[in-house]
Amino acid sequence: MRSYSKLWSRHLPEGGWAAQSVLLTGASGGIGQALVDELAGAGARLLITGRRRPALEALAERHPDQVTVMAADLTRAEERQRLVERAREAGCTMLINAAGMNRVGLFEASSDAEIEALITLNLTSTLQLTRALLPQLLAAEHGWVVNLGSTFGTIGYPGQAGYCATKFALRGFTQALRRELADTRIHVLHVAPRATRTAMNVPEIEAMNQALGNAMDTPQRVARLVRRAIETGREETQLGGPERFFARLNAMLPSVVDRALRRQLPTIRRFIGKPRGEAP
Repeated sequence: MRSYSKLWSRHLPEGGWAAQSVLLTGASGGIGQALVDELAGAGARLLITGRRRPALEALAERHPDQVTVMAADLTRAEERQRLVERAREAGCTMLINAAGMNRVGLFEASSDAEIEALITLNLTSTLQLTRALLPQLLAAEHGWVVNLGSTFGTIGYPGQAGYCATKFALRGFTQALRRELADTRIHVLHVAPRATRTAMNVPEIEAMNQALGNAMDTPQRVARLVRRAIETGREETQLGGPERFFARLNAMLPSVVDRALRRQLPTIRRFIGKPRGEAP
């Protein structure tokens, strides 16, 4: 059995961010873009990836000495492999899985293609990329896997069934991987943002959150809190006080949360579409 437990710390090692080389996925999106600015500003070197090359290159121009770009579609095995090879060349010691997509709508109206796309990007690609990079992280003096989940990885929410399925699975994967690697020098973190104002949100979703009184964070705030979670080595981080409370309540008394969310159903349906049949 490996016994590295005394060789590493939960916190960033000596040298801090300046000693880190980070592979960041989903960097062309809202939270991903904010993470590039946050971590580069702290001194980290980053290899960033996403599907939208112009957005990636704009970030590299802001941080020319610290950010390297490789556009990639993580759902394609050959592109993941090229990314892993580039990460090896860059000496990456930290993987931040921030790539993901969402679809808000009634599950009965979801298409096969929409469900498959959610699972492939949010879950399958993340697991495959992490597995491919593990040998490199295991060889590092300090290795890190940081998975960005969601409040909806703890609380099943109406209109988010497919997304919840992927985020619940990602949280379980993170927990299992952490325990599997407990005797190595890899530290595995899960950070769960709450609702965040990004380009992924259509106007109806912004309006629905406002009508329901749901707090929304800016990507910049999320990025700051992700950085803090890594710096302190906090293995599980749920952003937002009310969300932490409801996550605990949902774990202990799910029927209470069932009743609370049932009262929200008319508002949710008003914004995401009308159901077939009678409303409960």
